[in-house]
Amino acid sequence: MAHYRTVRDLDWALLLFALIICGLGVLQIYSATADSGSGSWWKQILWISIGLVLMWTISRIDYHTLMDHVPMMYALSIGTLAAVFVVGTMAFGSRRWIPLPGGFHFQISEFIKVVLVLLIARYMTQLQTHELEVRDLLKLGALVGLPMVMVMKQPDLGTSLTYVPILAAGVLLAGLRWQYLAVILVCLALVIPVSWHFLKDYQKARLVSFNDPTADPRGSGYQVIQSRIAVGAGGIWGRGVTRGTQTQLGFLPVAPMDFIFSAFAEEHGFVGVVVVLGLYFLLIMQIVQNAQMSPDRAGMFICMGIAALVLFHVLVNIGMVVGRMPVTGIPLPLMSYGGSSTFTTFLLLGLVNNVRLRRFVN
Repeated sequence: MAHYRTVRDLDWALLLFALIICGLGVLQIYSATADSGSGSWWKQILWISIGLVLMWTISRIDYHTLMDHVPMMYALSIGTLAAVFVVGTMAFGSRRWIPLPGGFHFQISEFIKVVLVLLIARYMTQLQTHELEVRDLLKLGALVGLPMVMVMKQPDLGTSLTYVPILAAGVLLAGLRWQYLAVILVCLALVIPVSWHFLKDYQKARLVSFNDPTADPRGSGYQVIQSRIAVGAGGIWGRGVTRGTQTQLGFLPVAPMDFIFSAFAEEHGFVGVVVVLGLYFLLIMQIVQNAQMSPDRAGMFICMGIAALVLFHVLVNIGMVVGRMPVTGIPLPLMSYGGSSTFTTFLLLGLVNNVRLRRFVN
């Protein structure tokens, strides 16, 4: 009977919102690749199917047990990141993927998000006080900073930045003195200008073109300009599936991946955009609700870390495609084409269900 109770007690609303977003993503991937014959849309359906299995699997393992194995998972993640520099394959100018049999590629930097969510939750629940001290901030900064630096060196600035909201959510929820917060903000204000000298040339160009993409319309500003045109061309109702000129004629770069929201906006218009944004809002609110109803602090930290991560992905990706944020290559969760990103998102949703299911354990 426990098996049926577990199935019944899954967060079906969360799963429904996720699957509708996935369905819209598959539709847009099909539209964006209709002329290429690449078959990316059915591959995405395969990734989603595998993701559902991963979600179910991780939801069945008590998250307290998972947190007990965080040190081993963290060490394995760092070791695998190091291996990327040795055996990783190059694509889009970065060495991010480890080749696997059958032509598949494994992006460990995506899966580290799951490890960091569990790591932050474990650390916060083991604290003896309800307020973080300087040593705690330094330890957490080092634990999150190490994989961040390694991912930046691939180089993959976008993915490395997605680790920040996980840490920020944990630190703010654990309790942070305003003096510490002020010091952190001052340090960031000092570090950001210095970090400019460590960026790659193309990353600097993206930041410059963010302020004025028309300054280099054929180079660093091309992506943002074409994306804005696509979004604006959608109007109220959109041009229709496979009828978006920016998308179908190849003006929009990597339409099935980083700029899938631009392609969707062109073909489904303002109404379609409102629907998608509404679905993401409902998805995040459902995760927050599970945090509020979690049986302990660990579950709350897990869910809120995931909610912060999903929100960060959505805000940065959409801000990027409308020219309000620099181009960083951060995918839109559940919509953008890609196996590693899809698997990671479903694993995170599985952790949310994991927390939810522990409420029903006698």
